[in-house]
Amino acid sequence: MSAEAAEVRTVLDTGGSGLGRIVLNRPRALNSLTHSMITTIRATLDDWAADDRVRAVVLTGAGERGLCAGADLRAMHADVTAGGAGTRAFFRDEYRVNALIARYPKPFVAVMDGITMGGGIGLSAHAALRIVTEHTVIAMPETRIGLVPDVGGSRLLARAPGELGLHLGLTSASTGPGDALLCGFADHYVPSARLPGLLDALAHGTDPAATVAAHAEPAPPAELDGQRAWIDACYRADTVEEIVERLLDSGVPAAKETAELILGNSPTAVKVALAALRRARTLPSLEAVLDQEYRVSCAALDGPDLPEGIRAQVIDKDRRPQWSPGTLAGVTEAEVARFLAPRPGDELGLA
Repeated sequence: MSAEAAEVRTVLDTGGSGLGRIVLNRPRALNSLTHSMITTIRATLDDWAADDRVRAVVLTGAGERGLCAGADLRAMHADVTAGGAGTRAFFRDEYRVNALIARYPKPFVAVMDGITMGGGIGLSAHAALRIVTEHTVIAMPETRIGLVPDVGGSRLLARAPGELGLHLGLTSASTGPGDALLCGFADHYVPSARLPGLLDALAHGTDPAATVAAHAEPAPPAELDGQRAWIDACYRADTVEEIVERLLDSGVPAAKETAELILGNSPTAVKVALAALRRARTLPSLEAVLDQEYRVSCAALDGPDLPEGIRAQVIDKDRRPQWSPGTLAGVTEAEVARFLAPRPGDELGLA
């Protein structure tokens, strides 16, 4: 496979800055992640960590639409309907890469220009230097397809101000650059027109943090900041049913729309997400959260909602998933506990 055709392009500038470039290179698929891309990224990062010539790493996406839309859901659907062994292996390797990026021994710069969702957040939002632009669209859309926020996303959501993380996790809603900064998914706002100059400066400079800061500008307003009052009040409820009831009774039009978003997502995934995010607030590290996410994601592989959600959103695109059970009331506490339970002989074991 030529460098131009590779799903991940890696370039190392061995002169001057010693900048390593990782480019996700599936622009027609919004740079969605395959297992081979994850293994290539892991091998590259391992090599560069031990290479004294490498001073910093920059992650970008090919094309103009975004960094990464997440996992390749078509490939996942085919695997899950055949038993899901490949997807379990994908989760194991992906989550280990997420942990590696968070602890990477050299400056890691992630450029979250355009759509950055799901697995794309796992590759970028744990980096040392996280950049958004006016085109950035951030989301953890898992509950829409019968999954639960993963790739360390549940830790990011759990640490967001007030109840904003629960709001984003349960609704699968998208946010812009201002909200990405507010919720802790990013550090700096750099207009897209300044990215070429930033990348050139990183290639010729020696202090990535100072270089990024020199190119950053004030971010657009965070829209969620003005909605904190009703979000915090509604999402403090103990159960998803109570959250929905508060949203519907609040008298706020945006809250009613939010309730409808939650009710359209997988009832099982939404209830598990609430439990997982609240538990993530008590876990001591990203590694411990990733261990929990692996249990939850593997449990989702054993249920009906994940393949059905991908079918409805990606394969047939009818946007009419037939969830099972089909209501919040049908999801028992025992079923939620099953998702969070340890998996003897099949633990991620990062913490």
